[in-house]
Amino acid sequence: MTNAALIVAAGRGSRMMRDTPKQYLPLAGHAVLWHTVQAFLASPDIDQLRVVIHPGDQALYYAAMAGIDDLRLREPVSGGASRAASVRLGLEALQTDRPDHVLIHDAARPFCSPDLIAAVLAPLAEVGGAFAALPVVDALWKAEGSEALTPVSREGLWRAQTPQGFRYAAILAAHANGDADAADDVETARKAGLTVHVVEGSEDNFKITLPRDLARARLLIADRRH
Repeated sequence: MTNAALIVAAGRGSRMMRDTPKQYLPLAGHAVLWHTVQAFLASPDIDQLRVVIHPGDQALYYAAMAGIDDLRLREPVSGGASRAASVRLGLEALQTDRPDHVLIHDAARPFCSPDLIAAVLAPLAEVGGAFAALPVVDALWKAEGSEALTPVSREGLWRAQTPQGFRYAAILAAHANGDADAADDVETARKAGLTVHVVEGSEDNFKITLPRDLARARLLIADRRH
C-alpha cells in the first residue's frame, strides 16, 4: 500500500494580521510550512508528499523548502479559489502515481507526529476515511451576543483536526462532485457516502491561526529542545 500526503498551503491566513501568509512566517529559524513538511517526511509511512500553494507564492515556497532534498517531496501544485478547490487540484496532481491512500493536512499544523499519521492511516484498511480529532470536554452554551441562553450537550462531539485520511480513489471521486463550501474533507467524504472513523488527535497538533498561536508554537519548540 502506498500513502501520499497533501499539504494544503494556498490560504492567505488573514486572521494572523500579517502581510506574509501564515504558512511562511518564521518559526524557530524556518517557515511554518517547513516544519509541517518535515513532520510528514519524518514518517516512514509516507511515500510521497505534495504541497498545494497559492499561484503567487512560488518564490515563498521554494525559499521555505530550501535545503530539503528528500525525493518524496514532489513539485508543488497551484491551488484554486477555495480550500475545496485546492484540495481537488492537489488530488488530481496525484493521479500520475495513484497512491492507495492520501492524508490531507493543514499547512499551519506543524506538530503532527509520526504516531498520529500512523493512527489515521490504520482504519483505511477497513473504511473509506479517518481523521484526527479531540473530544469536546468543556461545557457548551448557545449564546446570543454575550448572553448565555441554553446549554448544548457535548456528548459525541469532537473538534476536528487534520490529517484527514482517505482511500485515494474514493476521495478523488468525492471531490469531483463536492461542495466548494464544505467545512473540510470529512464533510465532502460523508456527503459522498464514505464511512469515516474518528481517531483521537493531540493537543500539540493545533492550528496556527492567530498571533498567540504562533507564540505558542515557538514555546513548544523551545520546550522540546530542552
